[in-house]
Amino acid sequence: MSVQIVLVHGIRTSATMWRSQLAYLDEHGYDATAVDLPGHGTRRLEDFTLHEALHTIDAAVRAAAERGPVLLVGHSMGGLLSLAYTGGAETPPVAGLIAASCTALPRGAGLRAYRLIAGAMNALPDRGLWIADRVLDATIPLETRSDFAAGGYALDAQDVALRSLTGLDLAAAVARIAVPLWFVNGQYDQLRLNETLFQRLAPHSELIVVPRSTHLVTAMRPRVFNAVLQLAIATLDAGGDA
Repeated sequence: MSVQIVLVHGIRTSATMWRSQLAYLDEHGYDATAVDLPGHGTRRLEDFTLHEALHTIDAAVRAAAERGPVLLVGHSMGGLLSLAYTGGAETPPVAGLIAASCTALPRGAGLRAYRLIAGAMNALPDRGLWIADRVLDATIPLETRSDFAAGGYALDAQDVALRSLTGLDLAAAVARIAVPLWFVNGQYDQLRLNETLFQRLAPHSELIVVPRSTHLVTAMRPRVFNAVLQLAIATLDAGGDA
């Protein structure tokens, strides 16, 4: 059976952030599913809850596992949720995990600062969209620049989602993960804060740092990220020996 890929987006964005990866996987004959978390994308009218977010990942993973071994891929908030899910008390049918842009524990001063900045942006007349668009224009290649916004921005879900993440016991979850695990960070990603801790908790994991890239590594360096996908798929095809 061929490897099945499940992709989980980050905060504010939606499944559309994975368009480059979905095109690559389709071109190479792999089955892939990109989910929308509650309060995001096609589900923006729903309330975000940690329970429903984890249930969304679980439903996608279990459906994919009926067709083959599952490679779970999460970015930012999606990466944190995927770590929590894969390292949960009950082992799910995940054969390998790529956790991108998420090696920071969602707590303390860092999270408070993030919520403060997000709240300030949300208070602007256009809710900070002009600034967000200018940042994307300056940093993201034209081919992937529209992917983050294509499914709409989940501005109303942002603060409650950030607040919910404090309920995750990431340290315990990461320590329980036994499947092949790749941490992928952009060189200038602000969420590299606890990178060393995450590696220590999962000594079998591999850390891949993408040069000249920020938090939005999947869109900023799509070909590099697609190569990481190919590495993980090849590893699972070979029986999971990293």
